[in-house]
Amino acid sequence: MFRWFETRLAPYPADPPAMPPRGLIPFILHYSRGAALWLALLAVGVTVIAVIEIVLYGYLGELVNRLAEIERAEFWQTEGRRLFWMGLLLVIGLQAVNLWTAMIMHQTLLGNFPQRIRWQAHRYLLRQSIGYFQDDFAGRIATKLMQTSLAVREVVMKMVDVAVYVLVVFSGSIVLAATQDWRLALPFVIWGVAFGALLRVIVPRLARIAEAQADARSTMTGRIVDSYTNIATVKLFSHSAREEDYVRRAMDGFLATVYRQMRLVVVQDVGLNLINALLVAVTAAVGLWLWTEGAVSIGAVAVAIPLAMRLSNMSHWIMWEFSALFENIGTVRDGINSLALPRMIEDAPDARPLSASRGEVRFENVTFRYGALPGERPMAVLDDLNLTIRPGERIGLVGRSGAGKSTLINLLLRFHDVESGRIEIDGQDISRVTQDSLRAAIGVVTQDSSLLHRSIRENIAYGRPDATEAEIIAAARRAEALEFIETLTDKYGARGLDAQVGERGVKLSGGQRQRITIARVVLKDAPILVLDEATSALDSEVEAAIQAQLDRLMEGKTVIAIAHRLSTIAEMDRLIVMDQGRIAEEGSHAELLAKGGIYARLWSRQSGGFLGQDGD
Repeated sequence: MFRWFETRLAPYPADPPAMPPRGLIPFILHYSRGAALWLALLAVGVTVIAVIEIVLYGYLGELVNRLAEIERAEFWQTEGRRLFWMGLLLVIGLQAVNLWTAMIMHQTLLGNFPQRIRWQAHRYLLRQSIGYFQDDFAGRIATKLMQTSLAVREVVMKMVDVAVYVLVVFSGSIVLAATQDWRLALPFVIWGVAFGALLRVIVPRLARIAEAQADARSTMTGRIVDSYTNIATVKLFSHSAREEDYVRRAMDGFLATVYRQMRLVVVQDVGLNLINALLVAVTAAVGLWLWTEGAVSIGAVAVAIPLAMRLSNMSHWIMWEFSALFENIGTVRDGINSLALPRMIEDAPDARPLSASRGEVRFENVTFRYGALPGERPMAVLDDLNLTIRPGERIGLVGRSGAGKSTLINLLLRFHDVESGRIEIDGQDISRVTQDSLRAAIGVVTQDSSLLHRSIRENIAYGRPDATEAEIIAAARRAEALEFIETLTDKYGARGLDAQVGERGVKLSGGQRQRITIARVVLKDAPILVLDEATSALDSEVEAAIQAQLDRLMEGKTVIAIAHRLSTIAEMDRLIVMDQGRIAEEGSHAELLAKGGIYARLWSRQSGGFLGQDGD
């Protein structure tokens, strides 16, 4: 039975991820679409429970009257059958409906519903542009995702569960009291107005605080995660105290929202206790007065006072639930600002997979500048650039920091879209092909050799997930990595390829991470190869060994290499010298030295073969 309910709502919908709407209600409906049927069934169950409770309360008053009117000897004969059915309704009927709603709520919705939201939002965020993740903490984004998925669930389920139940119980209480005497219903109506006024004053303020609190919480989490992620840098610069202060400022911001929230809670509790006390006192007074006047029976009084006490006892729960509802609404509003953002780089509606059989790369009149404030027009990073790289040609990109080398690579990978012009691979405009197929055709070894917090095997196989064990080992051997991999062990006792590398590969040296990265690209075997300081983290002995492997890796591929150590790219087929976003010189190493231009000056200045770090 549990399993049946648990499988009614798929936690991982297969629909392609779409940008959620920016409005609160459309955003919630977007993520509630697949759960609508079960939410409706939950609402029906809650309504039936509330109606049964009101019916039982009504019968309680009639039973008191019967006890006063019927002789004891005649009671069971007169009232037995009705009492039996009411007992059956209480013991069997109400419990069956309770079981139904509990199963839907706990087995079908509470786990699966937020998991659907996490899954859909995560799939959408994975396809966000690089710039989206560069503009925020990874920990903050993850916190927003987790907070918002739970908040959407709480908003929807509290509206269905609490709001429906309260509406039916409250309206049923008024109707039940009014059937005895309209004056007996007045305390309930007045209490309802006062309760609604208190909700109107307190709850929206709590919602606004909750929105600020959600943002403060994610900022606090983001700063803590940032400190842990960069713990080596913190320790190298002896900045533990500085990080404490950095995180404490975020914690202070979060704590300030907690204080504001708790002040409202105190006002809420005091006001609620006052109107509850008045409800019970006034209901008892009116009921007893009407009874002494002969306007109502003792049974009516016996129903009205317990109803008032029931509402009084429920009111704190109702207030907290409504407060939590609006707090979650605040959290959802905050989450919308991070999760419902358009992708900067989208596949064209008619995008097709790239077919890169030859590997020719062409930049035609490419101009690009990074985003600026409205009205500003910053200098172009690439300015009307034209470059053709023939199939199988190996070129080296040379230039000072800011010349546009890395930007050229980022545009080829379509991490950004060109402002004007076009980039083609084998005659296909890369803006008209799918991003996945484009990047599948390009192998990249970067200066920042970041690894996933997984095993060595999984990191290498990331280049081609369907690779066999033999192919993974062969790739590691070609990258001169197999020898050190076989000596690795982690805290769980896993060895070799099964050893975990730690977050971003922190357990490995820079050279070891770089060799794992190279093995990954070896396994990928893409027709176009980009080497961005591919051997920068290696010592001279290992670099010499790797260079031979890279030479074999480059055979038959179109290669674009960036290196600050010019000696590592001097043997390329052609060198492209970039300056201020344009191609200033091109030719072989010997030809460029003979020209005596920018390249010759850079070469002559290098004692150890290094240029300044590239920041473009």
